[in-house]
Amino acid sequence: MLSHPWIVYATAFVSVRVERARNAPSRGASAVEWVIITAIIAGVALGLATLIKSLVEGRQAEISDQFGNGGTDGGGVDGGPRP
Repeated sequence: MLSHPWIVYATAFVSVRVERARNAPSRGASAVEWVIITAIIAGVALGLATLIKSLVEGRQAEISDQFGNGGTDGGGVDGGPRP
């Protein structure tokens, strides 16, 4: 049964492919390189998010100061006390 021509051919084909894969030069990035690249991208993204957040909060504080905290003194529509 194992001497059938198709089985012999398939076995030889697979063994040649495995041998080529083992001896082929490495192409592309390895898993460690992908982890490093991902960590760098995540760090840059986190840094940008922090920078944008601080800029928005700073601008928000400026706007609040210009408008007197946006009318948060508890007054109603006409400026009087709320019911």
